[in-house]
Amino acid sequence: MSGASVLYDVPGPKAKARNRIYSVLGAVAVLGLFAFAFLRLDSKGQLDPQVWQIFNYAGVRTSIRDGILTTLQVFAVAAVLSLALGLLLTVARLSDHKPIRWVATGFIELFRAVPLLITIYALWVILLTSRDALGLTGSQPQFWALVAGLTVYNGSVQAEVLRAGINSVPKGQREAAYALGMSKTQVMTTVLIPQAIRAMLPTIISQLVVTLKDTSLGYIITFEELLYTARLMSTNILVNGNDTYIPVITVIGSIYVAMCLALSALANWIERRGRRARTGVAATPAAEPAAAADAAEPAGPAADAPAATKD
Repeated sequence: MSGASVLYDVPGPKAKARNRIYSVLGAVAVLGLFAFAFLRLDSKGQLDPQVWQIFNYAGVRTSIRDGILTTLQVFAVAAVLSLALGLLLTVARLSDHKPIRWVATGFIELFRAVPLLITIYALWVILLTSRDALGLTGSQPQFWALVAGLTVYNGSVQAEVLRAGINSVPKGQREAAYALGMSKTQVMTTVLIPQAIRAMLPTIISQLVVTLKDTSLGYIITFEELLYTARLMSTNILVNGNDTYIPVITVIGSIYVAMCLALSALANWIERRGRRARTGVAATPAAEPAAAADAAEPAGPAADAPAATKD
């Protein structure tokens, strides 16, 4: 085995030649697949300039704008509620009282196991049947069904993330806080949770990105978010007798990617700010070392007192 790597042998001349051949064949296959897709789309008229000019219409741009705003509104409400629910479930699951701990554990395991689409659809049916009693009008049943489904699912996932972060905090810090006379609530809110959030921040933000993407499930319950708007446009707008699925999917997909990248960039910025933040107690600068002659002389008033003489 070569000393350059302890995981695998360095390829020899034959292996390198074989890898080059496989790489070239793979690249040719991928390019051929793209060329085939391009030619098929061109033959179907999906690459005609007229098809892509639909985005110059004011009505199309307004529909896309409204879909983006609705998606971001659902995401903002669901993100805040899921983080609050996750924090509450975390504290409940770490409680010393067994009934509270069992209820929190059952809630988390239930909504993590049930598919999110089923949860959203079931909540939508419940809200539709009770819309008069709840005073819901218009698209409010769809909105709150989507928000509630995203909240219970992502809140359960965030609870497990926060619980893992709290358990990763060294036990010595918890014991030291209890030794100082702090209550369990004070230990949780001032010692454990802040460190858990800081340690698990990348995972928390990743789950928020999942929450943003899962807002697209609202099209199942006819909620007019971005994906449902795209479906309506691609179905109702025809150019030269051809549908506009490919242009609409391309543009809407790019918007989703841009929103997720923006959220990830925000998370990275917050993480860098947290690393640069000055925390802890500043160290006291050390004093200048004393010279040997000065160290031998007594300090204080005793140095000026006359030496005692023997009678």
